[in-house]
Amino acid sequence: MQTKIRKGVIPAAGVGTRFLPATKAIPKELLPVVDKPTIQYIVEEAVASGIEQVILITARGKGAVEEHFAVSAELEKLLKRQKKEDLLQMVKELSEMVRMVAVRQNEPRGLGHAVLCAREAVGNESFAILLGDDLVDAEPPCLAQMVEVSRQKAGAVIALLRVPATETHLYGIIRGEQVDERIYRIEELVEKPSSDQAPSNLAVIGRYLLPPEIFPILEKTPPGKGGEIQLTDALQTLARTMPLYGYEFVGDRYDAGDKFGYLQANIAAALKRPEIAEKLKEFIKKIL
Repeated sequence: MQTKIRKGVIPAAGVGTRFLPATKAIPKELLPVVDKPTIQYIVEEAVASGIEQVILITARGKGAVEEHFAVSAELEKLLKRQKKEDLLQMVKELSEMVRMVAVRQNEPRGLGHAVLCAREAVGNESFAILLGDDLVDAEPPCLAQMVEVSRQKAGAVIALLRVPATETHLYGIIRGEQVDERIYRIEELVEKPSSDQAPSNLAVIGRYLLPPEIFPILEKTPPGKGGEIQLTDALQTLARTMPLYGYEFVGDRYDAGDKFGYLQANIAAALKRPEIAEKLKEFIKKIL
């Protein structure tokens, strides 16, 4: 693994059926957490972790996601005319945040296939994958923590979250040997095992640092569960050919692809905003 990770892949081709009807006409990636869409939190984490180019994997009907990060000359002129300098600066910073390339996934063939779509844009270098449903509140950012682990261990790294035994069936679970504080050498990944069959309670979440060798593996990976190309299957193969580490990151993770997790993310983010935190606390006390 190279020491500098310049490119980050963000799959954003999913339909978002769990949030219908809200996502019938609006991409799920643009659902707001307080006043910022979920995808912006992901891109901000990538940039804060040293990513210079984001490769967005999109699908039909996802143009608004790209537009969110594009220059909006009309809006900038309007804000300038109205002398709303703070908002104008915010809009400018958004469009200047990172270089972004969009790659179309023409059919939904799984996460592994979505990552494979980024092969040409990534090229022959190590890269990050950030899944938009996983919002992680951490300082330093989750991905930055993983980059440091990758430098120390010279291997691929995936983020781990310790979950209750009753929830192992919701995640990919690792079997591995602890080699350092919060770091595990992964020997096996088991997709959504029952609590009695889970090799641990360390679950894989949506942050990965991978070498370019993952692409030929994905190319040869047959469809797995649901008839889709599973990234987990490819990682299993990768672990047999080079070191693959799991890192139990420090921070709080919210599943923005789940209704309850999405509400948790909104409340947690709002409580960090001085202008609304106290009002929110009072409201919560009132309705309990």
